[in-house]
Amino acid sequence: MSDIDENTVRKIARLARIHLEEKEVAPYTKELSNIMDWVAQLGELDTENVEPMTSVSDIQPSLRKDEINDGNQVEDVLVNAPESDHGFFLVPKVVE
Repeated sequence: MSDIDENTVRKIARLARIHLEEKEVAPYTKELSNIMDWVAQLGELDTENVEPMTSVSDIQPSLRKDEINDGNQVEDVLVNAPESDHGFFLVPKVVE
């Protein structure tokens, strides 16, 4: 069993800004000790030949080529513009 005592539980609760009643400290002591025991069991596993993974499946998403373009939709974009000229929005002058 791990060395989690009531003072450690109180300190963890204070650091996490969790208010614990005095009657809650003892059950959390046992619970945190059990959690630490489970973590210790994981440390005993042999993971020498296990590849690191970022996903549970090996499926690679199909990716498009990353190209910069204007979308080739100039006419569609400008259809709602009050005024346009040579593929650009015309706006009134705001600085004099």
